[in-house]
Amino acid sequence: MLSGKKIIIFDMDGTLIDSVGVWNEVDRRFIAALGGDADGVDVKAQRDAQLLRFRAADDPYREYCGYMGETYGSALSPDELVKLRYTISDDLVANVVDYKPDAEVLLHKLKAMGFTLLVASTTKRTNMEVYRTRNQNILRKASPDAIFDAIYTREDAKEIKPSPEIYERILREWNATPEECLIFEDSLVGVEAANRAGIDVIAMYDRYSDEDRDAIMARSRAHFNTFKEVLRAIGAEK
Repeated sequence: MLSGKKIIIFDMDGTLIDSVGVWNEVDRRFIAALGGDADGVDVKAQRDAQLLRFRAADDPYREYCGYMGETYGSALSPDELVKLRYTISDDLVANVVDYKPDAEVLLHKLKAMGFTLLVASTTKRTNMEVYRTRNQNILRKASPDAIFDAIYTREDAKEIKPSPEIYERILREWNATPEECLIFEDSLVGVEAANRAGIDVIAMYDRYSDEDRDAIMARSRAHFNTFKEVLRAIGAEK
C-alpha cells in the first residue's frame, strides 16, 4: 500500500476526525435559529447537495447559507447567515470534535517513517484554525502544525470535491506524480476527486457515508473500517 509512495494526503472531516455528526447538529441548530423545523430533514444530504450545486462558486458555503436562509424564510443576508452558522458551530468545533480512534497513532507512525503528510480538506480555513489552535482533543494527540507539512482548505481551490483541483494543485506544488501519492478519504465526492486526479485512494469508513458505501468501495484501492486496521496493514500496529 505504501510502496513507492512519498506523499500521503488526508481529508479531514469524516476521515481523520469524527466531525460529520457535529456538522449535522450545527445545521439542525441553524435551521432552528432560522425559525425552521429540522425534524425529518436529512441535513447532511441537504448540505451535500447544495455544496455540490455551488461547488464552482467563490464561496460555496456562503451560497449554501444563502440557500438555507431562503428555504427557511430568513431575512438575513448571506453574510449574516454565514456569521450565524459560525457562531453556532464554534463551540462544537472547538470542544467536541476529536480524532477518530487511532488516527493520531497512524499519523505519528507515518511521520516517523519519513512521509510527507498533507491535509486537503473542503473545511473552511476558519474552522481549520480552530482545529489547529483551540481544539484540545486534537492538539494533545497530534497537533496538525507538528504533523502536517501543509494544510489545504476550502479557500485553496476554486472548485471543491469531486473536482480534482486541490489534488492537481498538490501535484504541481510538490513536484510529484500521481503514482507517488496516496489519499485517505471517507466520502464518495472525495474518492471521486482522487480518481479524477489519478491518485490511489484509501477509503476510511464513516457511518455518514453509508448510502454511498458500495460506490466508495468500488472506486477505492482499499477500504478500512478503522485506523487500527490500517496500522495492521502497514505492519505498524500499536
